Amino acid sequence: MLEKNFAEVYNKFKLQFYRRVFELVRDRDGSLSAMEAFSLEVIYMLGQPTVSQFADFLNISQSNATYKVNNLIKKGYLERQNSTVDRREYHLILSDKYFAYMDIYANYELTVMRRVMERFPEEDVACFDRILKVMSAELMPECKL
Repeated sequence: MLEKNFAEVYNKFKLQFYRRVFELVRDRDGSLSAMEAFSLEVIYMLGQPTVSQFADFLNISQSNATYKVNNLIKKGYLERQNSTVDRREYHLILSDKYFAYMDIYANYELTVMRRVMERFPEEDVACFDRILKVMSAELMPECKL
């Protein structure tokens, strides 16, 4: 039963995410392709990665990653920032345009968490929080953020 319930919740989060991506890629000025929207989401979750880190995470070639990054820079959703450690290296920084574009749609995860906090006692929410921390830190080593 746990597996079924978890899969149902996970699938609902994915469905909401896909809905949001497809809303974002509708025809409008400066629109993104679905692949570009997914790429920006990955960059956001990786937290200012280098192009190499972005390519490695997606298991794509450096040249493919550079091509994607350059297109996103041209569209104004992404910027390069030189590393303070190694000036030859740069990090991918999401632009204000990205945040304005993404802000159009409410953050579904926060909505659900607010509902959880309203629906369940504080002790249950604290337990759920501990479980999520362990899941992220220990049980999902393939997705280090």
